[in-house]
Amino acid sequence: MDLIPKPDQVVAAAGNVAHKVLYGGLADLRPMPRTLIDEGELREVYHYRPKAGAREHGDPVLMVTPLAAPAICYDLRRGCSLAEHFVTEGRPTYLVEYGEVSFRNRGLGMEHWVDEVLPEAVAAVSAHAGGRPVHVIGWSLGGIFSMLTAADRPDLPIASLTVVGSPLDVSLVPLVAPLRPLFNLTDGRGAITRAYRVMGGAPKPLVKWAFQLSSFQKLVTKPVALAANLDDADFLAQVEAVDRFTDNMIAYPGRTFGQLYHRFVKGNAMRTGELELGDRSIRIADIRVPVLVFAGSTDGIAPVAAVKAVVPLLTGSPEVRFEIVPGGHLGMLTGRAARSTTWRVMDEWISRWSGAEQPAAETATKPRKKATKKAPAKKATAKKAPARKTTAKKAPAKEAPAKKTTAKKAPAKKTAATKAPVRKAAEPTIGVNPTRRYGSAGSRSLAR
Repeated sequence: MDLIPKPDQVVAAAGNVAHKVLYGGLADLRPMPRTLIDEGELREVYHYRPKAGAREHGDPVLMVTPLAAPAICYDLRRGCSLAEHFVTEGRPTYLVEYGEVSFRNRGLGMEHWVDEVLPEAVAAVSAHAGGRPVHVIGWSLGGIFSMLTAADRPDLPIASLTVVGSPLDVSLVPLVAPLRPLFNLTDGRGAITRAYRVMGGAPKPLVKWAFQLSSFQKLVTKPVALAANLDDADFLAQVEAVDRFTDNMIAYPGRTFGQLYHRFVKGNAMRTGELELGDRSIRIADIRVPVLVFAGSTDGIAPVAAVKAVVPLLTGSPEVRFEIVPGGHLGMLTGRAARSTTWRVMDEWISRWSGAEQPAAETATKPRKKATKKAPAKKATAKKAPARKTTAKKAPAKEAPAKKTTAKKAPAKKTAATKAPVRKAAEPTIGVNPTRRYGSAGSRSLAR
């Protein structure tokens, strides 16, 4: 809104205020319809139902929720929902979330997510989508857990990884770096350690406070921003949706919180790309699938440098791409600008590393149909062979049709061989796309 509002701005602002007072808000917070397909301890896997009359096609995507954050991070509001975006595009869309964390879950560590939750979720999604490989998208800690799982379980049907705002080098996080020397003075016997042991983890209010602290400047200037944008219904709706997200933070299990605090915050264990977990060592270099890494330009929780630290560690990946996109920690994933930046890059990446765009439900049946067609063809050839021997002396000209048949088949094989290169050549290169609407000077392709 201008310093001196124009008449149309005044009318729009009055309408927005009236709508908020009468109806409680401007945001459309209806969740996308979904169905539970698999569950276990702190594991719920959902399939987002396609729109009426639409058919899903292509490889499925699995969105991995980070600990302590509600799953609505992927379904913030209508118009700013990554789940809605994928469903609208017709892609099989899935989500794994963890439900309510209680005191009885205090003994669960990171092993629970790396060994059970994510492997089971990937397997369930692949099976539900007809055996197709899965594109895994992890935000924040969900991205770190996804990378650890992919590195530890190369046998899983993962087509690609997309890591959004996942800091590996904690020493480069401004909010944490100054405090790390103080944490190390306590030698594991400090107030934080005693507190999470007594409480069985990090409670909801503490998690909410920490998230708000990361955007302290926005929190302080929020009243001014609201007043300046009273005529912008989309801006006000986004603020409402983010407030709901923050109010629904989830607690951390005790042992997991302890591991994150001691290994990540104090020890900065992931900086080297190797983590001791359980009875083995997991190396980021063991990831064998393509990896797309996003960093938010104004992210206070996962600054660009802290996220970019993972790129040189992904030495085993066939292709690594790094993108800097507008927004803070949540905004880069599901902010208003994400619709034309982050989501667009995701679409390009997933299409690049997907198989044939056939309906997902038909994936399991198509190979069987091909096998059925080939079998009769072989039998027919076997029957013709004796006929040729019988008539070989009478009609040598009959060999000509056989040659013609072979000639017809040859072009078909050549056509099939040239399909893949043509499709790849048409795909835009991520990181140097001249038509991208936002500045991508800090983005680069790291293909190996």
